[in-house]
Amino acid sequence: MKREAQPVEAIEVADLLARVGERKAAGDRMVAISCAVVEGENEVTYSFEDRDHRFLNLRITVPPGATIPSVTPAYWGAFVYENEIHDLYGLTVEGMNVDFGGHFYATKVPYPFAAPTPKAAPAKEEKE
Repeated sequence: MKREAQPVEAIEVADLLARVGERKAAGDRMVAISCAVVEGENEVTYSFEDRDHRFLNLRITVPPGATIPSVTPAYWGAFVYENEIHDLYGLTVEGMNVDFGGHFYATKVPYPFAAPTPKAAPAKEEKE
């Protein structure tokens, strides 16, 4: 069985809405939005399928606690993925059409999949 290519294109956060708008205008279907912590940064991947059933992935990389724009103006149902990313990874998604305000998932630990924040080195005690 032959596997088709599923390219991942790294883009800047500032270009996200324009690039997602291009996918919508081309008639592409949004398949998923996923997030993963890689080397202390959040990789948010937006996956699309075109009319010929080929996949394209757009990826932004942002630091822990970052704010990213919502893609719900183009893909209304993306609010599900965006609320999940907020609740599990601690990213703020600005402009969601349906915002659960941090109550999409009930977790014992806030943002259980978030990248750990770097701990400050212990202060050195001065010798008298």
